[in-house]
Amino acid sequence: MVVTPELNYDQLTLGEATLIQQQLRGHLRLEPFQKEIKTIAGADISLTLYSETVFAGLVILSYPELQPIACSLVQSSTIFPYVPGYLAFREIPAILKAYEQIPVKPDLIMFDGNGILHARRMGIASHFGVVTGAVTMGCAKKKLAGQYAEPGASKGEYANVTDKGEVIGYAVRTKENVKPVFISPGHQMSLEDSLAIALKCTGKHRLPEPTRYAHEYVNKFRTGEIKAGYHDLSSWKLF
Repeated sequence: MVVTPELNYDQLTLGEATLIQQQLRGHLRLEPFQKEIKTIAGADISLTLYSETVFAGLVILSYPELQPIACSLVQSSTIFPYVPGYLAFREIPAILKAYEQIPVKPDLIMFDGNGILHARRMGIASHFGVVTGAVTMGCAKKKLAGQYAEPGASKGEYANVTDKGEVIGYAVRTKENVKPVFISPGHQMSLEDSLAIALKCTGKHRLPEPTRYAHEYVNKFRTGEIKAGYHDLSSWKLF
């Protein structure tokens, strides 16, 4: 079975979805990222737990300044069920449409979700990276797999997340005395790269700036404050 971005995920059973994750894992690349980063995108979706409507977006930021320069927003739909560990099958088709609208692709995409910090090492960031060839990483609000010791309370402290003796990501304290976020590489970068980039993207908030902006813009899209499509944000003053 050849996996392509055009695959209709809505028609899959969980068994077929598991097989796809296992196949994609064979194409995963976790080597050091050698290129210069000039742009980084945050990717997020907004949907009600059991709704079929998906609001998806990518917000592109300059790097290392982390200022929004463009966004791509799409409304789509899905009937794939809500099952932890398989959320990529609900979210990727919509995010892929948003990605295809971007004329100049970002150097790197940070997802509100996991990379290899996943029982089958195939969270949404890894899944999207393999099917598109994009460089990706995950920044999740909840741990999907593995174990870790609580990192120190200060901003920038972190602890390894391990599963079956393998380091699969990091619990990172991005703001003093708040819950950590969970960082992992998605595709075409190393574990160390994902941690370093996440720390460079941390501002005053719990979420790193790329996924924080993606969350804000997608929610404004959902409430009708921003229209679907690709937008140059150089003259916008939303936040």
